[in-house]
Amino acid sequence: MRATENGLSRLETRLGRLLVTGVLLSAAALGLGLLIWLFSPSAPAADLLLRIGLYVLMATPILRVLVSVAEYVRMRDWFFVATTLAVLTVLGFTIFYALSAA
Repeated sequence: MRATENGLSRLETRLGRLLVTGVLLSAAALGLGLLIWLFSPSAPAADLLLRIGLYVLMATPILRVLVSVAEYVRMRDWFFVATTLAVLTVLGFTIFYALSAA
């Protein structure tokens, strides 16, 4: 039981760091892009930073699922491995559908 508690604690720590890092990077890129856009609306750097900020923000939950899969495999918790792989599959189909419809 102790190994499971340690594994869950490690998972929560890693996921917390990942989410905070993703949100901070996204906010920095979006803020800088907005600042550049306010002074020069036609600057390509503003558009690039705004896009990067949005992509990082959208990728953060996907990375969270990938980290969860890896940690559950490490803990040998096969029910949650299967569950998170199912979530990852749904996310993958959704992204594929969204990109093919665009």
